Amino acid sequence: MNTRRDFLKRFTAGMGAGVLGPSLLNAQHTPGGSHSATRRETGRAAGAPVPVETPDVPNLPHKLDNGVKVFHLVAEPVRRELVPGRVMDVWGFNGMCPGPTIQVTQGDRVRVILDNHLPEPTSIHWHGFEIPIAMDGMPYISQEPVPPGGRFVYEFTLHQEGTFFYHSHGAMQEMMGMVGMFVMHPKRAHAPRVDRDFGIILQGWAILPNNTVPNTAGMEFNWLTFNGRSGPHTTPMLVRLGDRVRIRMVNLSMDHHPIHLHGHTFYVTGSEGGRQPEVTWGPGNTVLVGVAQSRDIEFVANNPGDWMVHCHLPHHMMNNMSDLMGERMITTSPLTPQQAERQMDIMQKLGAHGTHGGAQAHPRVATNATSVPGFPQDAFMEMVMDQAVTKPETFGLVKNWTAGMMGMMSLLRVLPPEQYERIVAMKQDPHEHQHQ
Repeated sequence: MNTRRDFLKRFTAGMGAGVLGPSLLNAQHTPGGSHSATRRETGRAAGAPVPVETPDVPNLPHKLDNGVKVFHLVAEPVRRELVPGRVMDVWGFNGMCPGPTIQVTQGDRVRVILDNHLPEPTSIHWHGFEIPIAMDGMPYISQEPVPPGGRFVYEFTLHQEGTFFYHSHGAMQEMMGMVGMFVMHPKRAHAPRVDRDFGIILQGWAILPNNTVPNTAGMEFNWLTFNGRSGPHTTPMLVRLGDRVRIRMVNLSMDHHPIHLHGHTFYVTGSEGGRQPEVTWGPGNTVLVGVAQSRDIEFVANNPGDWMVHCHLPHHMMNNMSDLMGERMITTSPLTPQQAERQMDIMQKLGAHGTHGGAQAHPRVATNATSVPGFPQDAFMEMVMDQAVTKPETFGLVKNWTAGMMGMMSLLRVLPPEQYERIVAMKQDPHEHQHQ
């Protein structure tokens, strides 16, 4: 007689082999020939993973030294523009916050040279890496902290694969922005293969009024970012209609973030521990990315349009929360009296004349708005800045698209092939974009 254990063993093995039919993701695949196009664009060989794109964050280049991939990281103060006109003074790596993305392949021998240009000691922890204790980056326990002006060399062999990250192991330094994505690609691409692979780092900032330096001891976070920028300054992710897409998300903030994708159903296929067994995948459209966690989602972009990707915590769907003191807007960045007067004038004109989009204008706020308890709410948050954030990736978006794009959010643009190709050409030739 078969035991219950034998039954479960056979059932689990069968599911892994496809008892449920084709792969869950294959079931939602729409053939369109996009796979060969992707290989042609990236120059990758058959079976090789597609490189990860981290919008608004560059990759960290490397050199080869007798087969070892050598990377150079510089910990240093950085200025980062959240949205046009709002700059914060943070800490990061190589002039970036978050730091540049490191991409390697499973089995690589890696050497990372860290130079400390900060005014205090630091170290790097390789989050989730199974490496020797001497390379773990825990101050005093595994190494002496690197002093200002000092250098430390990390070297290890990587047998894992998945979405990982590196960060300072000083808590306040983490809150100043010291984190970067570290992708360990498998030797061969996972099945089903993806055509586009994106990476996003989630961060939160507590910036007090008239300051540019985050309050690392604060518990009220009023700027929430994807890859160091807040909407609408985040760069949209571009895919062709029918592409299979992976989005990797890493969270190093003080809040958990339920990330919601409009218009599509996805599967969570990976965590900070690597690829998840397919039998654990289930359909969804919102994934909770906890603090110090990563999550990979995959889906087929089979629904054309410009779709929001955002944290669904209400306060995280806005940029710095503002208030009024008399007729003066109080914001969390330096604001001169002239800037405050201009912002109030803009909102007054929007309320009086109704100039929001299209030929058929409508009032932005009611004529008696100031007499209504609780006003303003969104009224002072919706600032149109289409021209200020224009770039090839925003080409073709509807007028005033920036008004509702605030906080921890970006766009996934699922485009017909001809429009996709046109924007790719614009990215390669900025001069062409200026004349569009």
